[in-house]
Amino acid sequence: MRAFGEWERQDALLVALPHKETDWAEYLDEIWASYREFVKAVARFQPVFVITPNDDDFRRICGDIANVKHFKIPTNDTWIRDYGAINRENNGKIENLNFKFNAWGGKFESEKDNAVNEKLFKILSENLINLDLILEGGSIDFNGRGIMLTTKACLLNENRNSHLNQNELDKKLKEIFGLEKIIWLDHGFIKGDDTDSHVDTLARFVDEETIAFSICEDENDEHFAELNLLKNELEKTGFNLIELPLPSPIFYENRRLGATYANFIFINDALIVPTYNDKNDKIVLDRLKKACPKHEIIGIDARVFLRQNGSLHCSSQNRFAGQI
Repeated sequence: MRAFGEWERQDALLVALPHKETDWAEYLDEIWASYREFVKAVARFQPVFVITPNDDDFRRICGDIANVKHFKIPTNDTWIRDYGAINRENNGKIENLNFKFNAWGGKFESEKDNAVNEKLFKILSENLINLDLILEGGSIDFNGRGIMLTTKACLLNENRNSHLNQNELDKKLKEIFGLEKIIWLDHGFIKGDDTDSHVDTLARFVDEETIAFSICEDENDEHFAELNLLKNELEKTGFNLIELPLPSPIFYENRRLGATYANFIFINDALIVPTYNDKNDKIVLDRLKKACPKHEIIGIDARVFLRQNGSLHCSSQNRFAGQI
């Protein structure tokens, strides 16, 4: 049994579009434009499965893009990384794991999102393994060889699985994903993130031996101390490390948004990276290109995504190769 490294071959990327019944309603045209750019970039490399409850929305945003398939399913929101089925390999076969989703500890409505996998896999005529555990895809990251990254702030939060302590959850996750080791991070946060510190805003594997992570270079920034403590933790792991300096603070309606470059997304032969019209965009893209020389590095402006506290990785879920 094995969890996938995200850079492994994929059959498709899942995306759930914003619609007028979501919190995106006040700037729907802006976020639709951002999603169109994102979907168009991904569709150059692999199929995109687009979930939306409205046929007209799909046609308007993605209808003219090749390599895109529509699934008409109701949703509460767009962050399918956290409610989409998570793949594992078991004896050479890919299995689809359906964890429970409670909208990051009951912060928002989640009934429709929590039902998406059942509806989608019925359409796909694929098996779905239901697990009695609350777990979001953005809260975990794998190197594909038995190591997982996560944060204590999220997975041990009493608003998820309060009946399990760290040792119990560690054992359960190792069994589910065939893991040798879980790296439980004590430090790190991104202001504007409402997930209780998902690891996909902080530290990510880019290959079996390398972790890219958020760093703050401004001593006066509120992130400086915590992200340096995160760096100290990661330096003890023995993995190669790549620093991704945060962009300058971004605000919308006087609220600081959760801008981080760690929310990148691997697809077949490419790495799509959130950008922010910031001087650090080029620095980060160059560093990731050096780390991933076989991948085309694509920057996508993610500033509108941030308004609802997510970014590109949060907006998508990978389907690994062998299911189509």
